[in-house]
Amino acid sequence: MSEPLPLLAQRDGAVARLRLNRPQLHNAFDAGLVAALTAALSALGADPGVRVVVLEGAGASFSAGADLNWMRGMAAASEAENRDDALALARLLRTLDALPKPTIARVHGAAFGGGVGLVAACDIAIGVAGAKFGLTESRLGLLPAVISPYVIAAVGARQARRWFASAEIFDAAEARRIGLLHEVVDAAALDTAVQRQIELLLKAGPVAAAGAKALVREVAAATDTAAVDAANAALIARLRVSPEGQEGIAAFLEKRKPAWTAH
Repeated sequence: MSEPLPLLAQRDGAVARLRLNRPQLHNAFDAGLVAALTAALSALGADPGVRVVVLEGAGASFSAGADLNWMRGMAAASEAENRDDALALARLLRTLDALPKPTIARVHGAAFGGGVGLVAACDIAIGVAGAKFGLTESRLGLLPAVISPYVIAAVGARQARRWFASAEIFDAAEARRIGLLHEVVDAAALDTAVQRQIELLLKAGPVAAAGAKALVREVAAATDTAAVDAANAALIARLRVSPEGQEGIAAFLEKRKPAWTAH
């Protein structure tokens, strides 16, 4: 009998769902899952028909981080092999973070280590009240190095100092308080909450929704205020005269729905 695919992809019109599919291992990462998820995200990013990507996990957990067997193998590998392995995970997270489509993390069960990195790299994160989170690498004498840019961007440096060092497990309410989750709901309401976000994103202009994260990233990283003002003025001018901007303004003035909502 063949092994089940580590990642399942489902398409419903403009919405794509990627489901981590190693439920017996709580969707822990190994090289195969990292490669499959990177490839799937790259393909969706290049697909003009996709407007929203939902990331979720099969079984009891979202993702428990690194597969223990994978970690055992890497512990016996050379430093150079470990560097290459870590770079593959870095490419995955960079691909997710920079994906030119809005992304939603649908979080249930456990999200540890790299699983927290996936949540942090998504644009919108919704979790159930019973979800548990942990950056537990320091218990192994390691650190969440590869995922750190995304986790720090989500929760801030002050919170990251605590959770990176202590490896303490925290709940969904704390995840929301520190900024890792945007919303916490009862388990029975999770799909409804995710669907609500999907519908909001599909009402936004496709170009605008895709460009939102790039705008945030550029402004957050900028140090030259004059350059920021010039770039933002150029951006809004370009959007106003673009086909999408013209349609959006016309629809608003004419009190009708814009063309892109006809899905």
